[in-house]
Amino acid sequence: MAARDYESAPASETLLLVDIIKGLANDLDALRAGKITVSDAMARSMLAKQIFNGVRIYMNGTKLLSGQAKTISDRKGK
Repeated sequence: MAARDYESAPASETLLLVDIIKGLANDLDALRAGKITVSDAMARSMLAKQIFNGVRIYMNGTKLLSGQAKTISDRKGK
C-alpha cells in the first residue's frame, strides 16, 4: 500500500473527491441494476471527468504557487 500524502489530503476533502468517487460507484451499480440508462451513466461519467480535470488544474496551480511563494522576511530583503 502506498504511503498517504497528508499534504494533499485536505484538498481531497475540500474538493469532496471521496463523494464523487462514491457517486460514480453508485452510478455503476445503478446502471448494472437497470435503474439508469447508458446515456445517463455516460453523461455522469463525462461530468466526473471534467471535475477531475478541474482538480488536476487546481492541484497543479497550488503546486506552482507554493513553489514560487516567499516568506515575508524574504520579501523585505528584496
